[in-house]
Amino acid sequence: MADWDIRKLRILRTLHELGTVTATAEALHLTPSAVSQQLTGLAKALGVTLLEAHGRRVRLTGAAHLVLRHAEEVFAQLERADAELLGHLRGEAGQVRVGAFSTAIPALVVPAVRELRRTHPGLAVTVRETEAAAAYELLAAGGVELALSLAAHAPAPRDPKFSRFPLLADPLDVALPAGHPLATEPALRLADLAGEPWIFGSSGPWSQITVAACESAGFVPEQAHAAAGWSAILAMVAAGMGVALVPRMALAGGHGTPDRGTPDGAGIALRVLHTDQPRRYVVAAVRRGGEGAPGPARVLAALHRAAAAQARGRTAAGPPREAPGTVQSP
Repeated sequence: MADWDIRKLRILRTLHELGTVTATAEALHLTPSAVSQQLTGLAKALGVTLLEAHGRRVRLTGAAHLVLRHAEEVFAQLERADAELLGHLRGEAGQVRVGAFSTAIPALVVPAVRELRRTHPGLAVTVRETEAAAAYELLAAGGVELALSLAAHAPAPRDPKFSRFPLLADPLDVALPAGHPLATEPALRLADLAGEPWIFGSSGPWSQITVAACESAGFVPEQAHAAAGWSAILAMVAAGMGVALVPRMALAGGHGTPDRGTPDGAGIALRVLHTDQPRRYVVAAVRRGGEGAPGPARVLAALHRAAAAQARGRTAAGPPREAPGTVQSP
């Protein structure tokens, strides 16, 4: 294969444009002898004659014109590569992989991706759903560049492998059967539900969050039923089988709202807890040092804006209405 030296090809193109070796040398800040030596070397590398004498000047051969025709395509592709590389360096192009637990995807990740598709269409964000507790393993293994998790499942703040960024404090509301005696209780507290049968997962983050919240309110919840998905949990609440804590963020994304009916048509009262309202804290993390990379930095900034909009939306809309409802999976 011929040796296509880009620098020498640029000299040949300049000679074609300017017509003389002297003018080419002046334009490229070279000596005329250096121009001649470079073009002689290019001709030898390609195995063709590039120049022929024409009076006191030289002119390009047919082979030289053929070489230039292909070289122009190479130059154009290099210009596109330079532009794309510059965009990548500025965080306007490339790919950022994000790992997130499922309720964070519609509430935070999707709004961030929508914004970035408008403002930075060359930056591709790839989303991978993962359990909150497993997000850091995925991040440490290099499977994603940015992970969304819960503070309760994050490594110690001084862990040298990660840099963490708080995103959102997500309030937890309680779901009761619509006809429950406490469904209309003013100033409902979590402690008022100490004697109720509870529905939550048998293991995993949501089980830990529910138990920790109840213990902080002064009691250990009696687990009447175990379920991991919100459709199952809310269906059992609607059937009067127990009560459950529901993260406010689970209502985001348009797939579930407090005023939709449950699958069996029964009602659920979603109540805001007073005095002892628990919260879960959503954090983003990158591998330490990765926060300076332009792509992840742009995605992280968009996630911060999505979290701020989520908080503003709650303030504007007020607490959930006490009405039939369904929400998404955790």
